[in-house]
Amino acid sequence: MGHRIAIVGATGLVGEKILQVLEEHKVTVDNLFLFATGKGKKEEFFGNEKIEVYPIDNSKIPTVDFAFFSAGVEIPRQYAPLFAEKGGIVIDNSPAFREEDNTPLVIPEINPDAIKDNDRIIANPNCSTIITLMAVYPIYKKWGVKRMVASTYQAVSGAGRDSLLDLDKKINPPKTFPFQIDKNLIPHIGKPLDNGFTTEERKMAIETRKILSDNNIKVSATCVRVPVRFSHSISLTLELERNFNLDEIRETLKSFAGIIVFDDPDSGKYPHPLLAENRDEVFVGRIRKDPIFKNGISMWVVGDNIRKGAATNAVQIAELFM
Repeated sequence: MGHRIAIVGATGLVGEKILQVLEEHKVTVDNLFLFATGKGKKEEFFGNEKIEVYPIDNSKIPTVDFAFFSAGVEIPRQYAPLFAEKGGIVIDNSPAFREEDNTPLVIPEINPDAIKDNDRIIANPNCSTIITLMAVYPIYKKWGVKRMVASTYQAVSGAGRDSLLDLDKKINPPKTFPFQIDKNLIPHIGKPLDNGFTTEERKMAIETRKILSDNNIKVSATCVRVPVRFSHSISLTLELERNFNLDEIRETLKSFAGIIVFDDPDSGKYPHPLLAENRDEVFVGRIRKDPIFKNGISMWVVGDNIRKGAATNAVQIAELFM
């Protein structure tokens, strides 16, 4: 039996990728409703079928099994409850519901049990959080983690389709970013906070604690936009609670679903953005002991921000119900 599925924000980078991932995962779809929130394409393809895209409207909320949202913050706040009231499972890619106590924040490989029977709105974590925690969780589970220091190198696609034009066409002054992004780095993502961090950096700390159900883990993040089209990279350092062996760390990571250990710098094997682009796996390399912390370990983590960092994770959440 097929599923009735809605995608709100269907013409954006993540919305289009959700369509692709649904097809790749062979999700049986009986009815597909596509919505956009502004001017843009009027149709999308699902397989060989051309599907019309409609503007989202209060009076035209269909009854569906799953509604995927990738449409900023205000749109899901307004429309997600309407889909949920009609019995649909809503999976939202925005920060709108992530910090609400009664809304599960889910990475299926890590905390599927966070979803309870009566949950109708599930939040997809921030892309950098997903990619980072895929590498952190198997280590956390076996050795415990006291502290996490993450410096992110985030692709421009994380800021939406228009941001790619700033990079590809070398637009200066840019339309999306505060400074030129071509041949440049911007060490500021999100809005500034009083403590000197940004909202993007705050997300990583808050979401990490919620997903791991651990309010004691200390998290410090620095988020940087880099002139790369797709795939976020993270320089990650952890202080573990217990002593460890590097070979055991590597084997633990290798055995975790969704992780590829790509770690032989002497042979030129280490993760980079092009390696991870259009892949669902998260790549981990440059694994080494860190001298700053007792039981410290550092690594380099790379994942496609539009796939595992957004669309694939959302589809995997839906598959938990199928």
